[in-house]
This record gives sequence, structure tokens and C-alpha cells, in this order.
Amino acid sequence: MAEKALIIDDICINYRNIRHMSIHQSILKKDEVEGPDIYEAVKHVSFDVEKGEILGIIGRNGSGKSTMLRAIAGIFRPDTGKIDTLGHRISLMSIGVGFKPDITGRENIMTSGMLLGFKPEYIKERMPEIVEFSELGEFIDKPVRTYSSGMYSKLSFSITAIMDPDVMLVDEVLSVGDVSFREKSFNKMQELINDADRTVLIVSHDLSTLSNMCNRVLWLHDGEMKMIGETNEVLEKYKEFMKQ
Repeated sequence: MAEKALIIDDICINYRNIRHMSIHQSILKKDEVEGPDIYEAVKHVSFDVEKGEILGIIGRNGSGKSTMLRAIAGIFRPDTGKIDTLGHRISLMSIGVGFKPDITGRENIMTSGMLLGFKPEYIKERMPEIVEFSELGEFIDKPVRTYSSGMYSKLSFSITAIMDPDVMLVDEVLSVGDVSFREKSFNKMQELINDADRTVLIVSHDLSTLSNMCNRVLWLHDGEMKMIGETNEVLEKYKEFMKQ
């Protein structure tokens, strides 16, 4: 039996939007007791990921893809259900997630590396390679809040690719940045994938990327798992659905 890297067991993730009301409105509606709006982002999703597997995740905007990745990364807990990472180091590559905006790129490399469980000595040893791969030049010593989205994606990808986590969660990062960096990051991802022990989950709207990289694809729709299976089979069904 293949070794598991992740077990996602019947998870539900809800967002709560508190309704804001002026004093005048609250007086007029004093007899109406209204709680928060509940939005079900992920609904009873279950699946396993084998060690070394490359799993693509597709779905329309708002289908729960990024929410689920953030839960797997430990940014927040699901409301119900269980995510078992089985002791593996998890790293999320996603625009706008994980960096402290008021410290430099170099300082964020140290912080991110330690959050992944690496020792400071190891992070310092890999620092030159991360900086070189990111192509940020002098901006590596400037606050991350001054970065463009493309620069942010370069740093995010570089940290995860060079630090070498057990499980990589990639949220559209490969589609951001200039053409040369996209090609370089794609080639680096292919290199990482060739490691039979590394597990990767990729959220992307680029179906050709998923077709070339993934062993299986998970399709989410309105927060529910619509289909999971062999890559080309799921992608064909998804393309037919999107034409409707």
C-alpha cells in the first residue's frame, strides 16, 4: 500500500460575515435579532494524497480551492472534519499570504524558513540561492510592502522551491511574474516533481500546466468535491462543464 502524505477527512469551512447596522437602523429593527451571515466555502470534502503525488485542483472562482489550501497549510482550522498532515513539513506558495509586510524580503526568508521548521543555520546556508533565484536584487533588503505582486510571487516561490519542504501547496504562483520567471519556475517545479518523495498540490486555472504535471486532479464546485480522478479524464469533464 502506498504511503500517505495527507488525509483530508470530511472537512467543512465556513466564513462568518457580521452584519453592520447604524444606531438608527438598530432602533428601528430592535425586535429583529439577526446573527452573522454564514457562507459555506468548503462542504464535506474528503480525499487522501499519496507521498510523491502531484494533485491538481480546479474549479471556478469561489469554489473553495484557495480556502482549502490555507486550511491544509494550517493558516486556519476547518469548522468540522480533520486534516492530518502525518508529520510532514507543509509550505504554501500564494500571493498575499504568509509574509510580514513591514520587514524586508531577507528577513521574511528567515521567518518563513523557521515557520517551516528549519534551523537558522540551514536557512542562512540556503539564503544566497534563494535570493539569486528570486531575481529581486536590491529589493531583497526592502520591506515586502513595497513589492509588486510579481515580486511577491518570485520571493514566495523561491523560498519554497529552495527550502525543500515535504509537501508544497501552490496557489496560482506559477502564473504570476514575467515570462522568463514563469519559465524558470515551471522548470524548477518540474525538477522538484522528479523527487519521488515530494508531494505537491497545485491550484491553477491553467489546464495545460495541470495536464503536464499532475497525476490526478480534484474538481471543486461551490465548495463540494464534484470529481477526483485521472488528470485528463477530469480535465475533459471540466472543460465540457465550463462550456455550458
